[in-house]
Amino acid sequence: MQEILLKTEDNIKIAINHFYSPKASEDVLIICPGWFMTKDSRSFKEMAQEFSNYTDVIVVDFRGHGKSSGFYTFMSKEILDLKSVVDYARKRYKKVNLLGFSLGGGLVLIHSALENDVDKVISVSAPADFYKIENHMWNPNAWIPTLFKKFEPRRWLSIRPELLFRKKLKPIELINKINCPTLFIAGKNDPTVFEWHTRVLFDNAVCVKKYELFENGRHAEDLFIEDQEKFMNVCIDWLQGKVYVENV
Repeated sequence: MQEILLKTEDNIKIAINHFYSPKASEDVLIICPGWFMTKDSRSFKEMAQEFSNYTDVIVVDFRGHGKSSGFYTFMSKEILDLKSVVDYARKRYKKVNLLGFSLGGGLVLIHSALENDVDKVISVSAPADFYKIENHMWNPNAWIPTLFKKFEPRRWLSIRPELLFRKKLKPIELINKINCPTLFIAGKNDPTVFEWHTRVLFDNAVCVKKYELFENGRHAEDLFIEDQEKFMNVCIDWLQGKVYVENV
């Protein structure tokens, strides 16, 4: 694994972990964590190692997180961060695929709609509209089940949110511009971004698409933590082209 610093158009340093598959892959999967998660989070390091059995992997620290500079703007300027990572990847790989979680899931949809420069997308627990996120973090179901798996005080101390209010792009307003195959994943028991967000995004997408609901799943990377085998199988089948059925 190699840690690399990139720079965005607005001079923010973006840290990435670049994992190389033993299979000498010509493809790369860019993993985009959501708010309060970093590339060095235990769950994302483990996830990257699992995916690197099939493809090269890049995991991103968005601005205001981990070893990247700047302040997190909650989907306003992070699109510049992702663009710098995709540009880096496109110079090195034949195919570039995106996997995003929560707000990171929204960012991969926005990027693919605006740039049309990636091959496949997987969006997990993405909000259709940031302003409509339910975010019931007070609910014990939102934090107790994964508390000890995510107990990382060093990560918590690395998070730097911006206090300014900025206008945000809404995935639901751009979803019909996505041309690449897109897999939408949701947890039925998600207390943070309710399932309907993913469903309405899927319903309005016009690309080759699939909707996958984890019946007992919660939010974002929790789906990987709670049922790693199923999560990996669903994602790898999609990336390898084994599932190209459009649900209606």
